[in-house]
Amino acid sequence: MSDGTGRTRSGAPDPGAPERIVELKGLEVHFPIRVGASDTLLRRQHGVVRAVDGIDLYLARGEVLGLVGESGSGKTTTARVVVKLTKQTGGTMLLDGQDVSELWGVKELRAYRRRVQMIFQDPYETLNPKHTIREFVSEPLLVNKIGTPAEREAKVITALEAAGLRPGADFAARYPHELSGGQRQRVVIAGALVMDPEVIVADEPVSMLDVSIRTELLRLMLDLRAERGLTYLFITHDLSLAWVIADRIAVMYLGKIMELGPADKVINDPHNPYTQALVSVSPTPTPPTAGERAQRTILVGETPDAAHIPSGCRFHPRCPYAFDRCRVEEPPLFDVGGGQSAACWLAEGGGSLPAVAPMRSGLAAGPVTELSPAATGTAAALAAGRGDAE
Repeated sequence: MSDGTGRTRSGAPDPGAPERIVELKGLEVHFPIRVGASDTLLRRQHGVVRAVDGIDLYLARGEVLGLVGESGSGKTTTARVVVKLTKQTGGTMLLDGQDVSELWGVKELRAYRRRVQMIFQDPYETLNPKHTIREFVSEPLLVNKIGTPAEREAKVITALEAAGLRPGADFAARYPHELSGGQRQRVVIAGALVMDPEVIVADEPVSMLDVSIRTELLRLMLDLRAERGLTYLFITHDLSLAWVIADRIAVMYLGKIMELGPADKVINDPHNPYTQALVSVSPTPTPPTAGERAQRTILVGETPDAAHIPSGCRFHPRCPYAFDRCRVEEPPLFDVGGGQSAACWLAEGGGSLPAVAPMRSGLAAGPVTELSPAATGTAAALAAGRGDAE
């Protein structure tokens, strides 16, 4: 039997465990607080901002892992560590079982960057207005000295057409200002695809787009996963959108993973109060019937400062179920069964949270979830959100 680490209790590899392509162990990213130029010169600091504060996470080959959290939760910092744009201050990162934590430098990262690419949130900021689309998409090939000019041109056209920009040669000659927002994001996707990566980190890739365009791009991402065997780390603040596209969901709060598990289980049976609150306040496009009133968990207060994280459970100042132990001891991730785990003292031993009254279901089968209008439209177009569209 597996212990959840990919090994049996005897320590041998578990043949039934999913193949882990990326694994984070005890990952920490702490940014020093410095006041003024003298502190910078003398490398003097006044505390740290604990952006990521010791997380264990893995990406199974071929899966979509949704990493969800509010602004300041640490999800984008985690993404930047995975693509080697930010250096961790603690913990290790493995790629196919090899430790790549200290892999830095242009030459050293060439092979890594061919396997791990990123799709950024804002295509308007990502694209250089002075460069043609051909120049943008071909730049990674030039930097990494891949192929002859003719081979690079063929790869650029193939990547553009794979991203849905046909004919590729026509789009390659254009400039960013000649494209719509959706087309620009497709160019950014093509820029990642041109390297033939195995892992793509997508940081809020559809948050700046209209609902109809979101549907098209999410369908494209799922189609590319099937065609190319891609693995995605999908970053979003929208829990319902993560349910639409992800196989598993990790909910992050103030640098920690609060809940992790299969998407349907996390949405329909949350075991952490933070996850439960996010699910309960998701809006629905369906108007209520006469006399119907959904109960919601409304969080009070603001997310604490990552430089001054509360003692005990970091969510306890906003938690409706907090008790004395929560204020002094930080809970680990407890296994609650079915591949799901939650960092809450109420989940110890597989315990459940107090029930929130069932709400009007959107497209989920369970009694708790509602989907945002954007996610509902997207889910319908994606065959109820599980990527099984015809």
